[in-house]
Amino acid sequence: MSMSVGAGEYGAAEALAYYFSAIVPSEHMTMVMDTLRLPRTLCALMVGVSLSLAASLLQSATRNPLAEPGLLGVNAGAVLGLVTGLTYFGVESAQGYLVWSGLGALAGNIVVLLVGHVMGKSSPLKLILVGVAMNATFGGLSNYILLSNQVVLDQFRFWNLGSLAAADMTAMALISPFLLAAIVLTFLLARQLTMMQLGEQQARSLGINTHWVRIGVLLASTLFTACAISVAGPISFVGFLAAYCARMVEPVRLSLQVIFSALFGVCFILIADILARWMIQPYEMPNGVLLAMIGAPVLIGVVRRGGFRSLLAVK
Repeated sequence: MSMSVGAGEYGAAEALAYYFSAIVPSEHMTMVMDTLRLPRTLCALMVGVSLSLAASLLQSATRNPLAEPGLLGVNAGAVLGLVTGLTYFGVESAQGYLVWSGLGALAGNIVVLLVGHVMGKSSPLKLILVGVAMNATFGGLSNYILLSNQVVLDQFRFWNLGSLAAADMTAMALISPFLLAAIVLTFLLARQLTMMQLGEQQARSLGINTHWVRIGVLLASTLFTACAISVAGPISFVGFLAAYCARMVEPVRLSLQVIFSALFGVCFILIADILARWMIQPYEMPNGVLLAMIGAPVLIGVVRRGGFRSLLAVK
């Protein structure tokens, strides 16, 4: 579906014929399929996996089922890091985007994990309030820096809405090793994080070093957030929706939960991207705007129903 929707007259039949070599494609068709649609489809896969796994890790580490990079200010921290790099260090390359967004995400993740550790499981909503404060603080600093440089502001404006339209194969090739490393680290941490749901003391009695587990979560969630932000901008709610649905399917074992979370994340962002290209043709809507329109009411509904207690029920 993703390869069949977008600007141009090429639909599902043409896309299938093109990729199964059933036709001799024109130069224009090759450009549309390989330069426009294929990169953004692959980008949706990478961003969906990154944001959903980052949310699953943060939720397990903080024992807070509302934890998600966009809600907790981690995305805003990554944006602040990138704005700093763009304004003061002239960052233009994909490597620079990854490094500076990673530094900002690292700062946001450190605050989230520290606050989550201090609060424990006392109140899931308190961590969200901290996230609101972090979003406001990081956002205010980003805007202050941007006002000093009109060129950077113009460059930043559309990217900040969160979109796959500027997906670039070179940038995705660059982040692929970091994404793969974060995925491997996630599966290495899955068993320890599952045991930590029993409580700190019980986990330590089972031989789990909770300090190093949290450092691993910090590293993996930072890599995931930096990878997603650097190629697509700040997209919120994907991680929350994916992790919430995954927990409904597999509420206990994190090793299975992260697989379902990644699948849900990919599905959600692909559907959002397809709708973004289809709803207002020949124009398109930023993916971040569409996902916020869907995710915000869902979050309100989950809180009203008390769905955030599902993770806290594990003793």
